[in-house]
This record gives sequence, C-alpha cells and structure tokens, in this order.
Amino acid sequence: MGAHSTDIAPAGLSERSGILHPREGDARRIEAYLPSPCVQNHAANIAVLGNGDLAIVWFGGTQEGIPDISAYFSRLPQGGERWSAPVKLSDDPARSEQNPVLFTTPAGELWLIWTAQISGNQDTALVRKRVSHDHGLTWGPIETLFEAPKGHGLFVRQPPVVLDNGDWVIPVFHCVSVPGAKWVGDHDISAVRVSSDAGKSWTEHVVPGSTGCVHMNVLKTGDGLLALYRSRWADFIYASRSSDGRNWTAPEPTALPNNNSSIQATVLTDGRIALVFNHSSAADATDRRTGLYDDIEDEEGATPQAEAVPAPAATHRTAFWGAPRAPMTLALSSDGGRSWPVMRDLETGDGFCMTNNSKDQLNREFSYPSITQTPDGALHIAFTYFRRAIKYARVAPDWVAET
Repeated sequence: MGAHSTDIAPAGLSERSGILHPREGDARRIEAYLPSPCVQNHAANIAVLGNGDLAIVWFGGTQEGIPDISAYFSRLPQGGERWSAPVKLSDDPARSEQNPVLFTTPAGELWLIWTAQISGNQDTALVRKRVSHDHGLTWGPIETLFEAPKGHGLFVRQPPVVLDNGDWVIPVFHCVSVPGAKWVGDHDISAVRVSSDAGKSWTEHVVPGSTGCVHMNVLKTGDGLLALYRSRWADFIYASRSSDGRNWTAPEPTALPNNNSSIQATVLTDGRIALVFNHSSAADATDRRTGLYDDIEDEEGATPQAEAVPAPAATHRTAFWGAPRAPMTLALSSDGGRSWPVMRDLETGDGFCMTNNSKDQLNREFSYPSITQTPDGALHIAFTYFRRAIKYARVAPDWVAET
C-alpha cells in the first residue's frame, strides 16, 4: 500500500472553496472540494432536494470516534457554481455523530438521519433525526429515531426507500457486542426497519445470513428490490433480493471486490444501475489493522464492553481492516446488477488507510462514495478524499465508457 507519506494533494484540497471547475485534462468532468472548517471530513451522502438543489451531508471534526465529530450540510443551488459554507446540524458533546443521510418524504419533508456513538464503540450507537420543512434552510429539534437495542449498536449509512405501496424502508445494521471484547465488526448483521404509517411506527426485519454484510443499499429495479452490501471480510460486494422489502434472500458474493469500505448505487432513469466503489479487497492488502478505532483512546467514562479484559480467542471469521481504499471506481450495469461490464476510475492512488488520523495527513484513501442522478441525466458523486475533504464530481453516464 506504500510507505507512510505526507503526499501533497491538489491545491483545491487545501483551498476547499466549493467552486465548481473542470478537471484538468477532462473537461467533461466537473468537480469541487467542499468547504469545511474541520480537520477530518468523511462519509458523504448526496441527494437532490425537493426544490431541485443538491445537498451533501457528511461528518466532520477532529477524528472519527471523538465527540467533536458532528453532521454537516452544504448546498449547491440549482444551476449554481459553488457549494455553500457548511452548516453544523448536530453537536453532542458526549458522542461521535456519524454517517448522516438525507431523505425527502413523499409529503415533502426533508429528514436528516444519523448515528451517535460513544467513542470508538459502534455497539453503543443509536439513530437520530431532524426534520426540515423548507428544503434544509431551517431544521426542527433533534430526536431519537431508533434506540440502541440491548447489547447492540444500531447504524445507518444508506438512504431510505419508499416502496410502490407507500411503505418506507430504512436499511440498518446491528453492531453486535461480544462479552469480553471491544467491537470490531465480526458479528454485524443487516436488517430493514419498515414503516407503513409515514414514520410513526416501525417493524424490523433481519436479513438472513447477513453476518458481515453491512451498509445495505436498497434499490428499486425493474425486476424487484436489490440490496448491495459492504463486506466486513473485505472480499466481495454482496447482493440479495426481495419482492416486498421485508423478506430478503441471504446475501451472496458478486464478482466485484470489496475492501470493507462503503459503496453506493443508484438506479438511473434508463433503468441501468450506477455503482461507485473501491475496486480493491483484502487480496490487495500488504498489512492489516486490528480494528477501525485502534488509533484512538476511549473517552473517560465510555465504559466499553471490555475494559482491560482480553478478547476471547476468535472461533469465527474476523473483520479485515486496512485494505486499500482506492481506486474509486464508477461502474454501470444493464441487467439489474448481475454484471458490471463498464467501469472507469474516478481516482487512483495507493489508498493508504492504516490510520484515521487526519491531523498528521497520512491517510490517502478515497472512500465512502455517494451517487445520485438529476433530471438532466447528470451523475453527481461525493466521496472522502484523504479523510481531509469531501470531493464532488459530476459526469454524464456515457463518461464511464470513454477511453
């Protein structure tokens, strides 16, 4: 993955002006680094708002797992040329607030949904929300959407989906505690929370055989519902299917690699699926980490499940952390996600991610992509750049097939 380095990134990363500009040598690609006051910026989600504006939310602060991590929001007005200065939308002094997503309800409300955990313990996470009635200009109070189940943390990463029958489906994953050990992701499972009354009440439906499959990304395709998953084992992207949003087939590996990092896909207006992911896996790694948060200390009083208690010997598959988070690849499928014959890299590099520490500028990952399409056909993508900035890119679908 390359030796440690303080590689100098493009000038725009330092400036983070939010101004759109053509990529050097590729006039068909428009890009920008979003403005942010934070040392670390990660886990973007991009969405088209009800008024036609684009919005990106992400988490920013000192470092993932530290309580100064909060959710931020930036807007690109329809037809605009500059992303707005970010607005902080959460600020819990005791919890690290992560993985924000946006959801426009059928009634036109804009929901912000995110997680809040104690230190690096994802098995303490609960899910919160705020609601806007004016496309994100103002926001209501912070509420708890889902409490953490006993012995589990509950996480989100992907946006909710409204089914044809009006049901709302929020994909979640359980970060499962193991007595005598800190959370590292070995036992995480996926589920959906389903509401038939516009978010007033919810039922949970666990995806069978989903241990190690997280970040469930639910897509409405021409032949039913498709879910794509990140793999804790850093082997492949996994997929499962459903006809009703509640009952899912067990996830099975696809032909695409995964590096235990996030992916996201969207269904295009022509029925194709566009997917953004890291085309890498554990097979590309020369080293590994013991866990996601092995470079931060628990906050005093965090009471993780295993203070100074040795972890039990592993008798199961273990999560793989540290596989390169590069390249960042855009792929298209014309057969409902069964094959991906057309791909093109958005970014290339060594993807070094053996640390989450953004202060020392050692991390060189491209990760946690998000993608959407606007009515004009353009694809809009946001992703983490070196854990220091959120980068935005706009391309046409046929850009992927160019050589």
